Amino acid sequence: MPDKVQSRDQIKATAARAKTQGKKIVFTNGCFDLLHVGHLHVLREAKKLGDVLMVGLNSDRSVGQIKGPDRPIVSEDERAELIAALEMVDYVTLFDEPDPIPLLREIKPDVLVKGGDWGESGVVGRELVEGWGGKVAVVPFLEGHSTTNIIEKVERTRRKSHGKNL
Repeated sequence: MPDKVQSRDQIKATAARAKTQGKKIVFTNGCFDLLHVGHLHVLREAKKLGDVLMVGLNSDRSVGQIKGPDRPIVSEDERAELIAALEMVDYVTLFDEPDPIPLLREIKPDVLVKGGDWGESGVVGRELVEGWGGKVAVVPFLEGHSTTNIIEKVERTRRKSHGKNL
């Protein structure tokens, strides 16, 4: 099996090959900083919607632009390796742009999946994907499971332990 972490050119070719084989391509994207059960939930649900699950992973630079200068916690290479190790994920590619629109144009997925609490209308790339006949699916977040919650818990624990040592 080819490497699951692919360059933009490789994933574009992989997507084209899958389409000629009649396979349904599902795409989702995100930062996936500090992998948690909420991420797993979205990826599992996404995989159920097609044959090939491709994940667009925000580069370190784009995560910093989106989440702020202290993020990501985990480097892009490590995040890509972690996502690629998941059984439900077929391919991973990095993207440096602030949104996945250029990557969507290259892959042309049949289904675009996002995790979140908004409706389909709030999904970046919706019009594009629906324009070529694709569908959009929103997988609700699992309440209380987020990278932000993990970071806040670590900070609270750190403050408590430092307070006890004073």
